[in-house]
Order: sequence, then C-alpha cells, then structure tokens
Amino acid sequence: MQISRTASRVTAAVAVAGATVLAVSAPAFAHVSVQPEGIAAKGGYATVDFKVPNERDNASTTKVEVNLPADHPLASVMPQPVPGWSVKVTKSKLDKPLTVHGEKIGEAVTKVTWTADGKGIEPGYFQKFPLSLGALPEDADQLVFKAIQTYSNKEVVRWIEVPQEGQDEPENPAPTLALSAATDDHHGTAAAAGDDAKSGDKDDAHQEAAADSDGGTDTTARVLGIVGIVIGVAGVAYGVLAGRRRTA
Repeated sequence: MQISRTASRVTAAVAVAGATVLAVSAPAFAHVSVQPEGIAAKGGYATVDFKVPNERDNASTTKVEVNLPADHPLASVMPQPVPGWSVKVTKSKLDKPLTVHGEKIGEAVTKVTWTADGKGIEPGYFQKFPLSLGALPEDADQLVFKAIQTYSNKEVVRWIEVPQEGQDEPENPAPTLALSAATDDHHGTAAAAGDDAKSGDKDDAHQEAAADSDGGTDTTARVLGIVGIVIGVAGVAYGVLAGRRRTA
C-alpha cells in the first residue's frame, strides 16, 4: 500500500512538473516567425512563410501586417494568394534607388497586409502567409521583418522587438530571416540543371538496369530450358532401364 501511494505521488509530481514546463515554454513558440521554403541565400531569391499563430482563446486573428526592412529594400516582393484572405501590397519611394539588372528602381514594397475575409485565424490554429522575395542582400546575415497582429476584439500585438545576440529573446520578437552563404547561381538555375543531370543519370541507370534485367531474364530462360531437356532425357533413360529390368 505504501509503495502504491508513493508511486501515485511521484506520478502526480511528474504531471505537475510537465504541465509547468509546457506552460513556461509555450509562449516562446507562440510568436510570429518567418522561415524559408528551402534556402534563403545572399544575393538570391527565396520564398518565405510567415507563420502566424493565434495566442488568444476568445478572439481570432483578422489582420496581419508585415513591414519589410527599410535598410535593405527588396526589388521583388510577390505574395501568394491565401484562401480566405485579401492582400494589399504597399510601395514607397526609396531615398536611394536600387540598381537591378542594369535598371534603376525608385520604389520598393515596404509593407504587405493580409486581411481576413471571414473568421480569420481562430483559437487553436495558425496560418502561413508566403512571400517571394529578392534579390536578397549580399551584405547582411539576416533580415528583420516587423509584424503587427490584429485580433477580432481590436487587440493589437506588435512583433517589433529586434532580437540581440547574446541576450534573452524579447517578449515580442520581430520575425527574423537568417541568410545563408551566396550560391553560384542566384536564381537556382544551376540547381535545376544539376537536378536535370541527376535525373538523366537516373534514367540511364534505369535503362541499363532494364537491359541487364532483360539479359538476365533471357539467360535464366535458356538455362531452365537446358535443365528441362536434361531432366527429360534422364527420365526417358530411367524409363527404358526400368523396362529392361522388368523384362529380365
């Protein structure tokens, strides 16, 4: 009985500890974040997803604003349609025009706003908002996107605090995109060519394997045919000998 009570107490303590850990750690994961689909290389183009969770139990997220970094303006920003949401792209004039492919660009996208057409992001759910970005800067290791999340009860949460290296994560951190080292081909054509080459190699390998398989099948059939003939001859010889023995 004593052992049973002790085990029950231990189980209860573990459950409480586990619940406490979850309660403490949950807010660290429940903020607006940004992640690339694949890689986000310096000087290249990338598709990134802004992940927006609903942190409230009694309200839905109905509006999301993402501000693009003013210190590293991007010449190309294209949103992907999100069912149930309308999107607005805001452009502003640049103090210093960008030069892209030999052409000067005097304005760039500075903000993208998604507004829910219906209920939005309900409690217990999250939504991804994709953006195609480029060209990514070559002189930065990360891009910071300040975001504003609006709820159906008019509450506004500003994810605008810039995380600092060596310090604890702020209460409302801004989505931060880490940039990887530059690649030889900024548009991914080299990778595509590599994939095509690999695909060709695979096709050749499949053809060779098929040829080998056909050859192996023919050889097997021939061997089996010869074995069958030998067995047939042996059977006939056995029958003849058995008949002679019976006659004798």
